[in-house]
Amino acid sequence: MIRFFADHPTAANLVMIIFIVLGIIAAPKLQRATFPDFTAGEVEIRVPYPGASAEEVEDAICQRIEDAVDGINDIDEVRCEAREGLGTAVIKLREGENFDRFLNDVKTEVEAIDNFPEQTELPIIKALGRTDHVVSLAITGPMSARDLKIYAEQIKDHLLLVPEISQVDIKGFSEHQFRIELPSHTLRQYGLSVADIATVINRQSINLPAGSIETAAQEILIRFVDERRTIQAFEDLMIIGNHNGAEIRLGDIAKIYDRFELDENKILFNGERAAILKISKTKLEDNLIIGDAVKTFVDNVQQSAPPGVHFTLTEDRFSIVRDRLNLLVKNGIQGLILVAMTLWLFFNFRFAFWVVMGLPVSFLGTIFFMPILGQSLNMLTMVGLLIAIGLIMDDAIVISENIATHLQKGKTALQAAIDGTKEVGNGIFSSFLTSLCMFVPLTFLEGDIGKVLKVMAVVLILTLIISLIEAFFILPHHIGKSLAHPSKPNRFRQWFEKRIEWIRHKVLGNTIEWVIRWRYLFIGLVIATFISSVGILAGGKVKFSAFPDIDGDVIEARILLPQGTPLTRTEAVVEEVTAALERVNIEFSSVDTLVQNTQIQFNLNTDAHEVGPHVATVTVDLLTAEKREGRIDDIIQLWRKEVGDLPDVLSINYKEPVIGPGGLAIEIRLQGNDFKELKAASIDLQNWLNRYRGVFDLSDDLRPGKPEIRLHLREGALALGFDSAMIANQLRAAFYGYTASEIQVGSEPYEIDVRLQSLDKDSIADFEYFTLTGKDGQQVPLNAVVTIEMERGYARIQRINNQRTVTIQGDVDRRILNVNEMIQETKQSFLPDFHQRHPTVNIVFEGSAKEGGKTGKSALQAFMLGLLGIFVLLSFQFRSYFEPLAVMIAIPFAFIGVIWGHWLMGLDITMPSMIGFMSLAGIVVNDSILLVEFLKMRVREGISIQKAASTASRERFRAVLLTSLTTIAGLIPILSETSLQAQILIPLVTSLVFGLCASTLLVLLVVPALYTILEDFGLTKV
Repeated sequence: MIRFFADHPTAANLVMIIFIVLGIIAAPKLQRATFPDFTAGEVEIRVPYPGASAEEVEDAICQRIEDAVDGINDIDEVRCEAREGLGTAVIKLREGENFDRFLNDVKTEVEAIDNFPEQTELPIIKALGRTDHVVSLAITGPMSARDLKIYAEQIKDHLLLVPEISQVDIKGFSEHQFRIELPSHTLRQYGLSVADIATVINRQSINLPAGSIETAAQEILIRFVDERRTIQAFEDLMIIGNHNGAEIRLGDIAKIYDRFELDENKILFNGERAAILKISKTKLEDNLIIGDAVKTFVDNVQQSAPPGVHFTLTEDRFSIVRDRLNLLVKNGIQGLILVAMTLWLFFNFRFAFWVVMGLPVSFLGTIFFMPILGQSLNMLTMVGLLIAIGLIMDDAIVISENIATHLQKGKTALQAAIDGTKEVGNGIFSSFLTSLCMFVPLTFLEGDIGKVLKVMAVVLILTLIISLIEAFFILPHHIGKSLAHPSKPNRFRQWFEKRIEWIRHKVLGNTIEWVIRWRYLFIGLVIATFISSVGILAGGKVKFSAFPDIDGDVIEARILLPQGTPLTRTEAVVEEVTAALERVNIEFSSVDTLVQNTQIQFNLNTDAHEVGPHVATVTVDLLTAEKREGRIDDIIQLWRKEVGDLPDVLSINYKEPVIGPGGLAIEIRLQGNDFKELKAASIDLQNWLNRYRGVFDLSDDLRPGKPEIRLHLREGALALGFDSAMIANQLRAAFYGYTASEIQVGSEPYEIDVRLQSLDKDSIADFEYFTLTGKDGQQVPLNAVVTIEMERGYARIQRINNQRTVTIQGDVDRRILNVNEMIQETKQSFLPDFHQRHPTVNIVFEGSAKEGGKTGKSALQAFMLGLLGIFVLLSFQFRSYFEPLAVMIAIPFAFIGVIWGHWLMGLDITMPSMIGFMSLAGIVVNDSILLVEFLKMRVREGISIQKAASTASRERFRAVLLTSLTTIAGLIPILSETSLQAQILIPLVTSLVFGLCASTLLVLLVVPALYTILEDFGLTKV
């Protein structure tokens, strides 16, 4: 095959053209994202239980769902949350299992539950993580909330007509309703209850088919149409009538409003009431295509908008994706130029051109297969392509140099291309297999971090396969053609070649001879260096973190006040927070304005897991990371300082809204049965963690709920005609409201809500003087039939895997405090005494501690499996159990460069750093294998082991140096990148660049020295 492609005039070019064309065709189909998808397979079950307390929801909803799903296979975790009026369960699938089957199993079991309370609504079951947020569109203007909602619905309909957009949700409004408020004195006057009025409305406002009449000529439908759809229509509705014709209209005894159910469910955007259209995408859609379509739509619709109406893009994530990918494209182009220049130093232009051409051919071939395998174009896949430069160049350089060597022996260009490629073919294929041994296990990394990092291994494997085809079937043909017409080297090249030859024979030659002569001393020194380098890591000079931080363009302040706090107080707190933000804006806006947009959403706090007038979230769009002054941590820190401590505020958490694959910095679960013990344990642990400088926003999720009035039936109540159900229903209708019916008015669904007027239920006295209405219209004071007591429950109860759980969450300034060190010290110094004080409380570390440990464990397993695979292959190839050690010893020793590189760069070692080191192993092994192959070839020619080791090191010097230089050149632009967007990649690239610097020396010196040591003990075979 090598001869056929090298000799055929068009075959090699045709294969090259096919790869290029396929890649160009496939490139536009690639999805673009910042990270690969790392969302877990989860199913959410929501069961509304209006008016119920958290304890009632726990008993009636959570425990029944837990019992129902207990027998389902492949469950990783069951989280259930009980809060006022709602029970939510999230069932998490174990990694690698079939999600569709799992979803169906959950639906079957939950829908079979038949003992939920009557007041609960139907369960809502849906898969989580099927969509990703792209951008939000804020609509503001001089109009009422009702008109704003109608206008937003129209814009939503127009957006959905855009072919690229499929997911749009409107935020900022609660359920639309006609609210009918009744005075209590009127109800007593007519001997009615709220429930009675609601029943009448339900019976009087109907739209009901009544059959049909079939005549000889046609069929005529009969429909009773008396459904009320306007306030005027409801006011004219007859509520009471008697035999003498007297009637009372609803408007005579009630006030009727067209309004939204919850006052607190609103959004302010840059100080104005706003409708937010949240545009999302499915997993198969592209961020940038959708984002550009939205941007074009906004430009067009703004021109035809009514006066004063403005459209603003906010929470823009597609621009971040574009900025980060453009950053890598720019660095990639710079890297390719540096690679080409490096090769040009060693080869003539035509020679270097065809070597470099292997890169775009391999990359475009990889791009063709990426969408087939479900891969997107993201930061990690692009870095995978950049890392592949070294592996591709290694093969190309080895083949090219060997072809040139055969040409110098007097062979024709064609024969030199064939023989040169065949001679190193076994070594190159062996290197390919050992690279697969290292990269294939990485595709099985576990955890969210693993899901992100393993795509790099997939891309590397694809690129290696394509590059192997290019190296064997395309490159020899082109190199043979270029060498067939040799050009005379210029004076610079002659000078450069002399310098390289001097380094090879004098510097390296003398060094390698000394190393082989003093091989035991040298290997001892290398081992000592390795041990001292590991000591730097173990001693904490270089620290370990699960995942590096990366700056975004959006920050939030999540505000939590005590349950029962009125909306007016929450609004006052929000004003103080936004005023502090203005001061931060002035501090960081010396050139451009830092704060681009401010969005205030009441009734939302994702950290608190609560809704109501006591929570709010302030979301801020910042100037892009490339243009603003200061890091996001500095901005948040100043905002926190400017706000300070506010009275009666439970917590304000300042953070980026997107949680990366590393998870939360601090997330610790306490599990037990007794809430008082759990709360005491939580306070104990929080006091310990707050001792650390750099810990912020520490809080738990077990908080007091609203004060409760609890009622019990008195003796003798039945004699008066009142039972528990009757009393509870009348109270519920009066104070919670009674939904008489639901209607559709145009595109808007409306609830018909009947309740007491606000003035009759705004004090405890109103409740105490409330009267119940008997079946005969008799009025009885509430306290005559019930006893009243005051209690206070919990705002929210969380259950995880059938156990009550309190979760402590917090953030850390990673420039001040290392999370891993803090967790380890907590486990060693705090937990022993903690368990003695709280023996019934179990503690579980989640967040970055869990994710880092989970991925780290699977990465170690993958690394060990890769080493085993390499050993098996080399042992088979070398026919020895000991010779593979001479090749593999360079892998752990390359870690010397990794550690010192992170120390010099001032970086923590992270999971990306470790993946960079494992990728480095593939390059190091490739160089080592070919060096040993050359050594064995010289031994077979009759040269002694010591002389062969020295000769092989010299012969492989150019190829090893070129491999390292081209890989380093390709990665230098990222390593020197000052952009905040590149921070996630710099630890990975640091491992590769500094590891390569160390491994270049190690391959050329350690491998020959160790091989001669093996020969001393008779452990080598030629």
